[in-house]
Amino acid sequence: MTFQHAEDSSDRGMNAMKFSTFGRLWFVTAVLILTGAAVAGEALGTLEGTVIDSHGNPVAGASVFVQTSDGQHPHATKTDSQGRFEFERYSPGQYDLRASYLSVFTDWHKRVIVRAGKATHVTLQLPAAVK
Repeated sequence: MTFQHAEDSSDRGMNAMKFSTFGRLWFVTAVLILTGAAVAGEALGTLEGTVIDSHGNPVAGASVFVQTSDGQHPHATKTDSQGRFEFERYSPGQYDLRASYLSVFTDWHKRVIVRAGKATHVTLQLPAAVK
């Protein structure tokens, strides 16, 4: 004698409801994670700019330094072939920037303000000693 399992229609309904509830929970979790990532990304700003010589020409390969206005968290980067630099994902606040090329330094640009979700542009001009 063989027994066949007859699926009760109420079992199918329960399984569909479990999947549906799980699917909804998964969807809500994914939306919350993506929304949180978007909000976190907007909470940071960018410092970007150009290093130029005394004649206004871009300086490729210059070093650019950034730190908080209280001298903490120093970082550095190099300019590209058009003299451009970029520091991404900085918390809103005040920062000091400086550039150097061949041991010649710019003055510190003090209290440059970074705003959430914005790019702050700074031009750093090296003194006449750099050709």
